[in-house]
Amino acid sequence: MRKKPTVSNVKNIATTRFFNIQSMDIEFSNGEKRQYERLKPPGEGAVLVVPMLDDDTVLMIYEYSGGTDRYELALTKGKIDKGESPIDTANRELIEEIGYGAKDLKLIKTMTLAPGYQSNFTHIVLAQNLYKASAEGDEPEPLEVVKYKLSDLEELVYNKDLTEARTIAALYMAKEIIRKQNV
Repeated sequence: MRKKPTVSNVKNIATTRFFNIQSMDIEFSNGEKRQYERLKPPGEGAVLVVPMLDDDTVLMIYEYSGGTDRYELALTKGKIDKGESPIDTANRELIEEIGYGAKDLKLIKTMTLAPGYQSNFTHIVLAQNLYKASAEGDEPEPLEVVKYKLSDLEELVYNKDLTEARTIAALYMAKEIIRKQNV
């Protein structure tokens, strides 16, 4: 039976614009003690959006990624602002990044990335029934918007420019949801 460990002595040991690095003392139910460190970003998490132009065409972007120092093929994503819901954030990010809004937005799943040391959550949202809309966002340069077919997903996931695991997982989930909608 799982019994959640006791967490104590949580301290920020370094802070940046995007992350707090925290140390925390953990005591497990069997008496074992460890000190953990985690990345704790400020805010309410983020969204990653699967914008579907039709049942087979997904709109993706090329965006510079500092972590890999290259342009990555990915889905629209963004930080949830204070007081904003994941659905509202998804629509705002679509409008800012790809020039479309969505009439139908559905939360697919909330995911983590490396939960052993990161505490951020990403809400995966499927966006359908798109309409043209635009607003200025916070991107440092215009994003290149490209179309791909979910029917070619097996090839797409091996594209050298597509490396982000959340994007790949979200595409597979969206493909299955859309398949079930059309049965």
